[in-house]
Amino acid sequence: MLKLNIHNYFLRHLQVMLYSLGQLWRTPAATTMTVLVIGIALALPAGLYVLLKNVEQVSSQWDEASQISLFLHHSTPDHRGKQLAEQLLTWPDIGAVHYQSAKDSLAEFRDLSGLDSLLDTLPSNPLPPVIIIQPEAGQHENVALQSLLDRLQNMQEVELAKLDMEWLQRLRSINEAGERGISILAILLSLSVLLVIGNTIRLAILNRQTEIRVIKLVGGTNAFVRRPFLYTGFWYGLLGGAIAWLTLLLTLLFVSGPVNRLASLYDSQFTLNWLGGQMFIALPLFGLVLGVLGAWLAVGRHLDDIEPT
Repeated sequence: MLKLNIHNYFLRHLQVMLYSLGQLWRTPAATTMTVLVIGIALALPAGLYVLLKNVEQVSSQWDEASQISLFLHHSTPDHRGKQLAEQLLTWPDIGAVHYQSAKDSLAEFRDLSGLDSLLDTLPSNPLPPVIIIQPEAGQHENVALQSLLDRLQNMQEVELAKLDMEWLQRLRSINEAGERGISILAILLSLSVLLVIGNTIRLAILNRQTEIRVIKLVGGTNAFVRRPFLYTGFWYGLLGGAIAWLTLLLTLLFVSGPVNRLASLYDSQFTLNWLGGQMFIALPLFGLVLGVLGAWLAVGRHLDDIEPT
């Protein structure tokens, strides 16, 4: 008996699910517009999220390029600069150290600039000795790098400590702000999806007031009346999530060519990460949840007002 009841229970849900889909099929224009609105609302924050993840992917590839340049005082002799470099190499948060004397710095600048005649007129070498430091792996976070930079700057022989990838730290800060902005946008657009679905379900309830009164008159419960509207919200959310995924996929497909060509100009192996598999599951599932929730709120708000007279 219990097995039969469970079978009938799921059979009734399947019947109502297909009935709700049929109701949407009978109004293709209204259904299409509603689904497109939901899809666009879900695709926008999803697209910004994918963009942000690709920017993070690019910045993570440049983490190892972060290095700190220590410009020593001009009066620092070479033997002291080399001793200091050996001392810094023992620090646990420093992976590699390279000492470059003032003479070597001038020779490098001469080769790169091609200003031999101008440099020969200088009375003395204007360039200081430099120690180039590569932080240890795992020390590329903002806080860790800033702490290391502050300690190096406070050393007696150091005139200036410069992080060569400060712009990358600023980019990470922008990414953090972007994550919060995308979260706020996702919440606002999710609320808009709830309002769209809720208003659509409200109109469906008002159009079927007579039917609902008859069902209640013959003993139908609120749960029985509520079920088809919940499945209507289910289909709206699921189809809207699928439209959002297709919109995102087509958009990324459209821009991937120029992005790949731009990366090739910089001899980069970067390719646009679509996150297609994750979004294929996340967007329809998220849309489904919003659809059922919006329908539940709308039905709960208006169903009690419709009673048989």
